Amino acid sequence: MVKIDRNPVSPPSLAIEKQKANGSYNKSDVVRQLKEDSHDKCYICELKGLSDPEVEHLHPHHGRQIAERVFDWNNLFYVCPHCNNLKREDKYNEKIIDCCVVDPEEVLEQSYENGHVKVHSIENEENSIMTAELIQECFEKRNTGIREAACQYRIDYLAETMNVLYKALEKHKKYPKSERYIRSLRAALSRKSAFAAFKRNYVRKHITDYPELKDFLR
Repeated sequence: MVKIDRNPVSPPSLAIEKQKANGSYNKSDVVRQLKEDSHDKCYICELKGLSDPEVEHLHPHHGRQIAERVFDWNNLFYVCPHCNNLKREDKYNEKIIDCCVVDPEEVLEQSYENGHVKVHSIENEENSIMTAELIQECFEKRNTGIREAACQYRIDYLAETMNVLYKALEKHKKYPKSERYIRSLRAALSRKSAFAAFKRNYVRKHITDYPELKDFLR
């Protein structure tokens, strides 16, 4: 999870649909804007290029019982079905940080080590702790066959992504003047990239080896 810069202008359909008895909060303009703001990534696991995205409410509306939350543009997020399903568990209600307001990289350490994801909260604050638990479960909770497959897919994709980063760092170390590898690392460490939090955390933890990359983490 990384910081998302949400477009402050609410998609027009939300105001229109809000007036209807059973209006829709996921019209095309909403999905398009969320996709653009999120750089086509699930805001929780950062899987990129979603073929089946969903529009998720950060703060639940409980079957439209809390009406003002249903069409609140600032409450809508771009998410994959796997993460959305996990977040629906009651333990996460009202306890996930708003990554459009809080920078997750300032409160969470998101790591990939030896084929597993480990996420922990840097701060002793409930929302950060529960957000860390949710992200880790999106990669590690394998209590059903479907979840096992979904988790493994994300782990495999993350491992491949991290290996590309490791190789780029090796090449950069060997050829520090090469613009090719500098461009490659700039793209890899952009918040727009898949699994950016994990890559950026790795470089941040090894910044003494790559001090020249510090600006890429801003």
